[in-house]
Order: sequence, then structure tokens, then C-alpha cells
Amino acid sequence: MMLHNRVRSLSAILVAWAAVFAFSSPVFAQDVPESHLKAARAAVAAIHATDPFDNILPQAAAALEQQLIQKNPDMQDLIGKTITDKAMALASRRADLEKEAALAYAKVFSEKELNDIAAFYSSDTGKKLLDSGPTVTRDLVKAADIWQNGLARDLAQQVGETLAAAAKANAPAAPAAPADATAPAAPADGAAPADGDAPADNTQN
Repeated sequence: MMLHNRVRSLSAILVAWAAVFAFSSPVFAQDVPESHLKAARAAVAAIHATDPFDNILPQAAAALEQQLIQKNPDMQDLIGKTITDKAMALASRRADLEKEAALAYAKVFSEKELNDIAAFYSSDTGKKLLDSGPTVTRDLVKAADIWQNGLARDLAQQVGETLAAAAKANAPAAPAAPADATAPAAPADGAAPADGDAPADNTQN
């Protein structure tokens, strides 16, 4: 009985989740021409907009299976089979997500823009952009990190040099060194010699 109730609970949650997507924008859906929605669905498919949600149902099923087997290990086979069957039955609800994705794009892009998007991303160039985009993005992030570090280093160095030069220019001049009072001053030309010095002999023979 416990297993039956848990499986029913999972089914109810997944059905409710799908219903939210199916009925979240009924008024807008009525206002969008079918050709516009068709273009939006084509664009959604071309850019794989809903691919990140592929694992929602499998992950929910796997988590429930693990939880139930831990509590009911003797019913492992039945649990696995039941969850697989119920999850497969709910897989068709994926169409509701595709519909809501198309509506979301139709709100923003015109029919012509959506056709242009679908045409580009269906081309070889567009497919390559989708396939190689993550690799290019990783390389760009690495290059941006190197560029950022170099920019920050050079900025700090140049600012530091400018501030150091300004500080040096604004520093007060060092005072002149005082004369040594103990050293005798050199006599000026024609001055009398100091005491004890012999006068020069200017007598000519």
C-alpha cells in the first residue's frame, strides 16, 4: 500500500508540473497565430532550447526509485518496473514544455525573426556555433582571465611608479652639510702666513 501511494504521489507531482507549463499562458496562446507558433517551435528546436530539461523526468524517477528501494528492499523489482512504466507514460508530457517554450519565444520575437533564427541555426554555420560554442567560451574565459591579471598588474605598477615619482618631487630638499670647523681654512692670496709658518724667501741671489 505504501509503495502504491508513493508512486501515485510521483505521478501527481509530474502531471501537475506538466499542467503548469500547459496552462500558464492561455490568453497569450489564443492571440498568437498558428504560423507564429510554428516559427517559434522551429526556432526552439533549432537552438535546442529545451535540451537542458531532458533529465528532469529521469532524475525524478531515479530519485524516487532509490528512496523506495531503501524503504522496501524486498520489492525492488516491482518498484523498478512500476516507476519505469509510469515515467514512460508521462514522457509524452514533454510536448507541453515545447509548447510553453514556443510561447515564450513568440512573446519576444516576431514571426520573421523566429524564421531567421531557425534558418541560421539549422545551417552548417549555426550548427557549428552551437556545437563549438562551449569550447570557444571556455577559451575566451581563460584568455579573459590572463588579460585581466595582466591589466591589473600593469595598472598597479604604473600607478605605483607615478605616485613614487610625485612623492620624490614633493619631498623637502636635504639641508647642506655643515663645514668642518676643525679644518684650517686655506689662506687667501697675499695673506700673512699663520703663526709658526716660515715666511717664503723672496730674496734673489
